[in-house]
Amino acid sequence: MTNQTLLPPGWKRPKGYANGIAARGTMVFTAGVVGWDGNEQFAEGGIAAQFRQILHNTLAILAEAGARAEHIVRMTWYVTDRDAYVAALGEIGAAYRELIGRHYPAMAVVEVAALVEREALIEIETIAVVPD
Repeated sequence: MTNQTLLPPGWKRPKGYANGIAARGTMVFTAGVVGWDGNEQFAEGGIAAQFRQILHNTLAILAEAGARAEHIVRMTWYVTDRDAYVAALGEIGAAYRELIGRHYPAMAVVEVAALVEREALIEIETIAVVPD
């Protein structure tokens, strides 16, 4: 079974995310991933640069379990500054489409007071399901 996007009848189609996903297979979970490289050096250039690094990191983690971008079913994004996030949406969207494509899982974006890593502007948890 491939992932099934859930859209109740009569609902407007969401842009950039899915209301829900049904999937069957091996579940793969990432920890909260921040925008640093393998040497724990944060990407410079603000939230969009950290976001791009997070996607690279996330895809590398998923690949260890044989998962690819199209297997992502859920992402939860934690941002420390909603206004900075909204201001960077153009760059964030471009990075997302470049690295993930036009695959839109169920998503939530939550503004938080701070993240444990002081330099982190964004942290993302991801769930993927690799089909059986």
